[in-house]
Amino acid sequence: MLKEGDKAPDFALPDADMSFVELKQFKGKKHVVLYFYVRDDTPGCTTQGIEFSELENDFAKLDTVVLGVSRDDCISHGVFRDKHGISVQLLADKEGEASQAYGVWQEKEKDGVKRMGIVRSTFVIDKKGVIRHALYGVQSKGHAEEILELIKEMK
Repeated sequence: MLKEGDKAPDFALPDADMSFVELKQFKGKKHVVLYFYVRDDTPGCTTQGIEFSELENDFAKLDTVVLGVSRDDCISHGVFRDKHGISVQLLADKEGEASQAYGVWQEKEKDGVKRMGIVRSTFVIDKKGVIRHALYGVQSKGHAEEILELIKEMK
């Protein structure tokens, strides 16, 4: 798993509009909040997407872009975004490469059944491409506000 001070792994992933987003495009320009979520249109993931979207202008004032990542495809992201008015970019990690690079693809157990899945996690990456905060196993409700406070402390 990644930790504070590690160099953030680069990625190039398509968003809901099938435009590629790369971490390196923000280097020297913006901080990045990279949050991994389990699946489009589930209760916790919807809450998280809406809360980050509601605070998007506050993040922008702090030179910060918010990117959500799941293993859903671009079409699913588009439907999810449009249904709930989510304005932050949602990236499709269909092959799971970014999920593995960030250590969020882990074995999970539910009802006695073990399987691999995304552990809800958020990374705050500074303009130099260094991880300032690595939070694994986060709760969705109120998380966006918590991350905004961490960004404010970086100033």
